[in-house]
This record gives sequence, structure tokens and C-alpha cells, in this order.
Amino acid sequence: MNANTPWMQRDLAVLWHPCTQMKDHERLPLVPIRRGEGVWLEDFDGKRYLDAVSSWWVNVFGHANPRINARIREQLDSLEHVMLAGFTHQPVIELSERLVQITPPGLAKVFYADNGSSGIEVALKMSHHYWLNSGQPQKKRFVTLTNSYHGETVAAMSVGDVALFTDTYKALLLDTLKVASPDCYLRPEGMGWEEHSRNMFAAMEQTLAEHNHEVAAVIVEPLIQGAGGMRMYHPIYLKLLREACDRYGVHLIHDEIAVGFGRTGTMFACEQAGITPDFLVLSKALTGGYLPMAAVLTTDQVYGAFYDDYATLRAFLHSHTYTGNPLACAAALATLDIFRDDQVIQRNQALAAHMASATAHLKDHPHVAEVRQTGMALAIEMVQDKPSKTAYPWQQRRGLAVYQHALQRGALLRPLGSVVYFLPPYVITPEQIDFLAEVASEGIDIATRASFSVAVDNRYPDHRDPG
Repeated sequence: MNANTPWMQRDLAVLWHPCTQMKDHERLPLVPIRRGEGVWLEDFDGKRYLDAVSSWWVNVFGHANPRINARIREQLDSLEHVMLAGFTHQPVIELSERLVQITPPGLAKVFYADNGSSGIEVALKMSHHYWLNSGQPQKKRFVTLTNSYHGETVAAMSVGDVALFTDTYKALLLDTLKVASPDCYLRPEGMGWEEHSRNMFAAMEQTLAEHNHEVAAVIVEPLIQGAGGMRMYHPIYLKLLREACDRYGVHLIHDEIAVGFGRTGTMFACEQAGITPDFLVLSKALTGGYLPMAAVLTTDQVYGAFYDDYATLRAFLHSHTYTGNPLACAAALATLDIFRDDQVIQRNQALAAHMASATAHLKDHPHVAEVRQTGMALAIEMVQDKPSKTAYPWQQRRGLAVYQHALQRGALLRPLGSVVYFLPPYVITPEQIDFLAEVASEGIDIATRASFSVAVDNRYPDHRDPG
């Protein structure tokens, strides 16, 4: 018995894990982690795993980062929590000021929630309530893109379109309008990203022209559709969307939960289109991967629609117990300090270029349809047939052979279906990127070989996960 075994046994006796078919763990061992340092996670047996997915896309400056640790410890000695209704505190004020300063112009007010899905619920409710307060109660529907993902709570699921997460709960979901995604993986052969994204906007234009009278907002994941398979598109779509939302009198919600804070190559994805959304939802990397927190930034115009005497009942009466938690604010402030002091965005350009070169050979793999990249997010799409881009049947769970191989080699690569992706912490080194590319290449060879056994691969947990 190794040192991990007792922890596995104790876990399975009492825990129900997220996004997991628990029966898989009859064959696939859990990986108990006792400590983390930088890009590495270490189990109780001393084996290390390079965290290539930033622990579900949150950890940007490494595990146990000394600067973030110190800021949280300092805060812990003065104030751990106080309710944010009728009270305030220094960390939440400073964080709000910093967020308003670094986000696109026009975003002037910050509302906090406890996690990404809750942040999406805030933005949806706030948009709906704005129109109600503005005398247009008929504007209560939302427009979303196909293949999108915005979280697991009911309203967040309603504006999502990844069947694995939504089909079971259709009876609970809001009636939304879905528009074809500008996903550039699906572009015609020979067509560039910008042309395809521009062409795909016609469907959105038509939907808004026909339904703007009843639409509160359009919600998108800018540039990268994460849980939908790291599908990517050109910033021109966001520019056209901003113009159309202004033209038709509809709010624009940007879900930058996964792509904010440098992941796309700029601090925020919307910067690449030169636009400001009406609502910007941030979470995940906001606290450097330390504590759950979400921030919803919006405009003075939206804020003003709620500002009135209490008796009018126009207030936004939405709350979370841990809203604006001081410890989470401290982690977020330390994270923003690192971005400010260490020229992170500039350094990431070199790391992103190295990821591209380290995986360039996979473009010629007979079962890789595409290697695509936006900033510090890179995805490798495995397919059954390359010329036609015919996908492997999902039941074969091919990506999980990559997952298993990576664990054996000391890396955490958790594919989305048949999409292997790198979304590493920004403290990764070029040598560590080379190691990930080597492990991924080996895993892809194993997963796509002719003798691949579905029965064997079914030992591993499913993996189009929500991140």
C-alpha cells in the first residue's frame, strides 16, 4: 500500500466529486494532493504533476505563491470577514478601485459574488431588472451562442449550449435565443479567422433585428469558448456585436471568467476588439486561484436605473453571504500587484510563442485536425478522419488515454472530449512547456492508434469538464 491509498479510501467513503461519474473510480485511482509549489502538485507518495490546466483555469502565478500567501496572512490578522450589506472594508474598496482602473473605460461600478456561475446570474438578473426599472418589462430574453458555457446554476445553464451539461435539466431552463457560434474551427477551407467570424455575424444581426424588442442582453465568451472545446474566433465578431447591441438597444455581457486576466494575450479579451461591454464578469484567476470570488463590473447608466428611494423597490436585492470577503480581496490585490510589477502580459508573449513552436509538429499528425491558439491557451483537436474533420464518437473517450498517460508521466492534462489543451500557470518555463508538448504528443499517439481499446479507455473519468 502506498501513502496515497488511505486517502483514496477515506475520500470514496464520504465524497461525491464534481463533474465525475463516481463509478469510474472503481478502476481509476483518485490522485490525493498534499502540497503544491509553482506549477507542480505533489501527491502523498511524493510524485509530482505539472499542472497544465491551472487547476480548472484559476491558478495563474503558481501554487503557494509567496506574495499571495503573505498578503492573505497579513489580512487574516486584521479581518477575516464582515457582511457587505451596510458595512465595508479596506480590501474591497481598494480592489474595486483597482478593477475599475484596469478594465475598459466606462465600467464604473463593481458588484461581487462568490463564484463564476453566481457572477453570471448577477449579470443576467441585473440586465433584466434594468429594463424592468426602465419601463420595458418585455425585454427579458437572452441571446447566446451555440456551444457556449457560462456555468452550472440554472440561469447560467440556460444561456449555455454544451449538451452534456444542459440536456438533463432542460425542463428547468429559461427560454433563450441561440445563434450559431463564430467558432473558426468550422470555417470553410482556405478562409481566414477574420473573414469567417465576420460572415458568421449575419445570424446575430438577423436575430437582433427580429427580436431586439424582447431581448435584454447578448452574452458571450469573448474569443475562446472554453468548456465547448477551446473553440476560438476573431475579435472582429465582438466589435460587430458591440455596434449591433448599441444599434438595437440591447445589453452586452462578456463572460471573461475563464479568459480574463491575461489568458488571451491582453489583460481582458474585450481589449482586442477595442470595446467596453455593459457587464464584464470576472472570476477564476481574479484571486490567483486561491479563493472563490467573482466580480461583475457595469456602467453608471446601469447603476443609475436602480438608484432611487427605497419605497420604489428598484434596488438590486441580490446577495451572497461571502460577498467581498476580505481574504479573497487580499488574494486578488496581491494577484493584481504581480500583474502590475512583473510585466506579466509582455512575458506571456514569449511563453505563448514557445507553446506554438513546441506543438507545431502536431499539425502534421494524421489524427490532429487543428492546433489552435489564442495567447496562453492552446488546443489540439484529435479526429478520426483529418480531411473531413470527422470526430471520434464521444463514447470512445479518446481524450482520456491522454489524461492517463500524462498522469503516468507526471502531468495534469485533462482533455475536453477529444481536445487536448494547455492552459498553464504563467510561471511555467519554456523547458516545462517542452515537457508538456512531449507528453501530449505521446498521449495523442496512444489515443489515436488503430488498436485503441474503448473498453480500456472507459476506465477513466469523463472529460468534457466545465472548468
